[in-house]
Amino acid sequence: MSRPEKSSGLASRRQLIKVGLFGAMGVASAAAVPEVMAMMPKKKDVMSDIKVLNNALFYEHQAIWAYGFAAGKLTSSNVGKAVLAIALANQADHKAHRDLLTSEVKQLGGMPVMAKDEYLKTVTPYIEKGEGNLDSDVNIAKLALALEVDAAIAYGKEASMLKNPDLIIAGTSIGSNETSHATVIRAAFQSLGVSLNVVPAAFVSKETRDAWILKV
Repeated sequence: MSRPEKSSGLASRRQLIKVGLFGAMGVASAAAVPEVMAMMPKKKDVMSDIKVLNNALFYEHQAIWAYGFAAGKLTSSNVGKAVLAIALANQADHKAHRDLLTSEVKQLGGMPVMAKDEYLKTVTPYIEKGEGNLDSDVNIAKLALALEVDAAIAYGKEASMLKNPDLIIAGTSIGSNETSHATVIRAAFQSLGVSLNVVPAAFVSKETRDAWILKV
């Protein structure tokens, strides 16, 4: 009788050890859950980022179309050739932006907004306000300038709405590139003899917009 009792006691102690070990593991795992969950992106934030990125992607599609459409209306004059060179360089950047944004939207599980056949309706308001036109090389350059300034302003606003830090960095980087596009266009006007400051303001914003664009 003594051996079974001893064996039973040993079994009980082993059972207690098992319970204690697995119980401790359970407590540790439970304690780690809030930390792990905090590190995981919230679905609401991901959906918000997808929406912001798609908004930016829409304007990249617009810019790519606008440069391609305007390029066909430029003359073969020296001014036309200079504007074309700038347009093609800027358009190449916009295509790179498009590809990056498309990739990021897909990685987040979203559907990238597709390019339209044309964006003339979105460009017409600029022409109506005298912020460029399609009737001359110079006015086409002014239209491109207005579009680039607004793109820079939009990226500053959109980037501030992103939740993912890496996407914020990417958005601000693209925004600075749009500002460089505007600067290059203004420098081209200066080289043509137009009296202006290449960088007319310390910021590119809604408040300084009028200082950056050139009216027809």
